[in-house]
Parts: sequence; structure tokens; C-alpha cells
Amino acid sequence: MSTPQLVVHRDKELMAEAAAARLITKIVDAQAARGSASVVLTGGRNGNGLLAALGSAPARDAVDWSRLDLWWGDERYLPEGDPERNVTQARAALLDRVPLDPARVHAMPASDGPYGSDVDAAAAAYAEELAAAAGPGDHGGVPTFDVLMLGVGPDTHVASLFPELPAVRETERTVVGVHGAPKPPPVRISLTLPAIRAAHEVWLLAAGEDKAKAAAIALSGAGEVQAPAAGARGRSRTLWLLDAAAASELPRSLYPPASA
Repeated sequence: MSTPQLVVHRDKELMAEAAAARLITKIVDAQAARGSASVVLTGGRNGNGLLAALGSAPARDAVDWSRLDLWWGDERYLPEGDPERNVTQARAALLDRVPLDPARVHAMPASDGPYGSDVDAAAAAYAEELAAAAGPGDHGGVPTFDVLMLGVGPDTHVASLFPELPAVRETERTVVGVHGAPKPPPVRISLTLPAIRAAHEVWLLAAGEDKAKAAAIALSGAGEVQAPAAGARGRSRTLWLLDAAAASELPRSLYPPASA
């Protein structure tokens, strides 16, 4: 697993714009190399801020949107179209504004879908969809995502992997149903750490003073069960994208320059 690198921006707006530009470059490079790209989206204010910035970026049209696979790191198990669902927010922020191939937009199941209230069956179905998209050179039953993005919660949670709960301890399955999440809604679907670690690059997004302590804990040697963000690593790169407020409690020794 890669060692975390940090990039600290002046404020959350600049962080979102810079992250969007960085993501465009990664997608274009992957499409040039392989013909397609695969990205895992995150919700929350930072994930949606990045998507909105991406929609306004001058280089947006450099991406061949029809050759982009989109996945999600987690989802609130609510009815289709619910405003709290990550996919609903992503559509409003970006997805409805670009010419994506609907077959390559892999939303997690909704609670009014074929699995009803059985979130564990819904999670298993998403795991099967990931496995079907994985190639012979991929690892752990999921595609090797080019970039997997995660928001970092004030409690250090990433995706819907919360400290000390069973989902963060999962070592075999790639997707799990989450019951009793401390942040509403309590029922969710989430990728697990093994699935996250299959990505080429993992980007962790944190902006605001309320994320400062979480960033400091996760980057200071905490265990992944106690601080799930500490266990989110990419195969070739782990990048923390922060604003100055979220980085305010980090020791200066943790500010190495990130390579291009």
C-alpha cells in the first residue's frame, strides 16, 4: 500500500477546483492508455463540491464521458430519487450535465428496488456487479479503479465505514450492508477496505475546521478500526486533499510535497 501524500489548499473552493482539474487529467490519461476510465465517487459536501467544480471546469470537454465508468463508495439505503442519496446529489451536481453512457453509471441499489428492505442482499448484488466488471488482471473481485474518492467524516469515517463497527473489520467481502450507522440514515451500503485498497489511487477529501481532528488522527498512526480513514490506501498512490482549516491540527512534518 502507498504512503499518504498531502496537498493543502487555501480554502475549500480552491481545493474543489484543483481536485477537479487533477481528476480530469487522470481520466484523460487513463482513456488515452486503455480507452476507458473507472472512477469511484463520494458524496457529502466535499464530494459534491468537486463534482460541481468539475462541471464548470474549462477542461471538462477533454473527457470522453461515454467511456467513463462511475461507481460509488457508499450509499444511503433510501428510495430512488431521495434527495439524501449520493447518486441523487451527484446527478444534480454534474451527472445530468454531461453525456455519460447510462449503462456505465453504476448506482448502488435503492430501498424501493428489487431487494426491498434487505440491504444485505442489495450489497451482495452490488458486489456481483463489481465482480462482473473486474478483468483477469484486477485484484480482489473488483475493477482496478483509476481513482477512488472518499470524504473524511469528523469521526474519521470513510464511505460508510464507521469506527469500531463491523463493516470496518470486514476482510473478505467487497460490499456490505451497514446497520446502525451513527450518522443518519442508519441503513447504508458501503465498499469495504479490501475493495477500496484495490484502487490505483485513493483520494481523501477533507475541508473545514470540523475535519481537522479527524485528519490529524488518521495521519498520525491510528489503527483502521478506530480511524477508518487511516486504512484507506491506494495501490500506487494515496492522496489527502485538504484545505487549510482541515490541515490546521497536522504537524508540519506531515506536509511533504505531493509528486505530480
